[in-house]
Amino acid sequence: MELQMTERLHPQDGEQQTKKLEIIHGTKSSLHDTSGVLKKAQWSPLLALVGFATTLGAAVPVGYCIGVINAPASIVKVWCNETLHHRYGSNLSASGLDLLWSSVVSIFLIGGAVGSLGGAKAANKFGRKACFLISGGLFTFGAILFFFCRAAGSVEMLFLGRLIVGLASGLTTAILPMYLTEIAPLALRGTFGVLCSMGVTGGVVVGQVFSLRYIFGTEELWHYALSFYIILVAVCFLPAYYFPESPKYLYIVRNDHELARSELRRLCKGPNAALVIKHEIDEMEVEMNTKVQTCSFFSVLRDPTLLLPLIIVCSFHGGQQLSGINAIFYYSVSIFEKAGLSTADAEWANLGAGCLNLCVAFLGPMLMSKLNRRPVMMFSSGICSVFLFTIAFVLYFIDTTSWFPILCIVCIMGYIFFYQMGLGPIPYFIGSELFEVAPRSVAMSMGSLSSWICNFTVGMTFPSLQNAWGAFVFLPFCITCLLLFLLTKFYLPETRGRDPSEVAPLVAKGFRSKVN
Repeated sequence: MELQMTERLHPQDGEQQTKKLEIIHGTKSSLHDTSGVLKKAQWSPLLALVGFATTLGAAVPVGYCIGVINAPASIVKVWCNETLHHRYGSNLSASGLDLLWSSVVSIFLIGGAVGSLGGAKAANKFGRKACFLISGGLFTFGAILFFFCRAAGSVEMLFLGRLIVGLASGLTTAILPMYLTEIAPLALRGTFGVLCSMGVTGGVVVGQVFSLRYIFGTEELWHYALSFYIILVAVCFLPAYYFPESPKYLYIVRNDHELARSELRRLCKGPNAALVIKHEIDEMEVEMNTKVQTCSFFSVLRDPTLLLPLIIVCSFHGGQQLSGINAIFYYSVSIFEKAGLSTADAEWANLGAGCLNLCVAFLGPMLMSKLNRRPVMMFSSGICSVFLFTIAFVLYFIDTTSWFPILCIVCIMGYIFFYQMGLGPIPYFIGSELFEVAPRSVAMSMGSLSSWICNFTVGMTFPSLQNAWGAFVFLPFCITCLLLFLLTKFYLPETRGRDPSEVAPLVAKGFRSKVN
């Protein structure tokens, strides 16, 4: 059943309208009076536990399933061919085997898109915490299939496992940033917003490491590599029964004010806890009483006041994937080989690039807590555009100048560094800062869906475009970064330190909005 919310204080007469205005103006006054306290909001033990456990138990497995599949690809392809021959008495041709493997890889991305799309309704029907638990169950089931597929001699189990962890990953990327930003106080929302991005980035590196031939990337152990993330899921989901539900979801969507206050008291500790809780309640009251709220899927898509923020969220998510980062990580070994490295050195350089990506990601919580979104996003997308153009230019003329191979490697590392400053983390949580609670789940799901679709597009089309265009294949990525720069400059309002109820009116007029 679609959820539909209407304003609680509908202005039937002058008295009710006056009461509504008093609530809003009184709340804004209280927010101003306590702004100094809110900027010093503390991490409570429960808040820290939730942030740590959800990042390790859900976000890291998403990245792990992305990064683990590349290194043992040749070994698993041989196993697939031998298994199919043993069970069905036929051998696949080289092209057939490549098609089979591309299906194994891409079905994960298809699952991610489906999981993202279903996240909107699930988040409002079951709650943010319940969706987190569902994703943990899916990750567990997928790991079991991976672990036993070799012993069972079943390629079908491998396919099904990849589909299921894709569903879990799509649900995680749609729900987790929203859940974390909704339980965090205002001062920590930027910090919590980047935890999912940081976890995914870290998971990619962990997956790359455990799939190396020196660890689990062998003919006998590759199924251990695919399923090893289950240890993180098991450990981090053990205390999940103790995790709070999102107070904003309880207060605004479920209309359970008492339970929302109870969860806030669990999350907020310290000498200023009472003021922080009062601020959160006042903030939710403002959101409930300013205008009609809708959270059904098609109502959000039809609402003209939500068009621009929805375009921003989808463009940021899709543009993140179309900015070239996946192309570089999917095919970085071949790029490094073209830059003059041996195959072994190129593999180590690829791992080094992943480690650099992770190290910069660890700066995300600090950067997002101290820097405004607009300038960081503009700086990141603008610099990445320059690096991508330089990579295309250098690769085209790489045989003409002796030091161009070194410059190519430097540009790739520089691109990764500046990508992770803004393009990497901001799309994950910008929807939580642009949208109020009711339509937020739909917006986050649409953004995540855009991300998975663009990820799939890059993975499937990049090899063909690279063969056709050569070095110029990086120019579309360069143009994408320029478009994101312009979208940010002209249409993204500054969201840091602002409640979504303050941001929403700034983008309510669509492309006629004035955000500066």
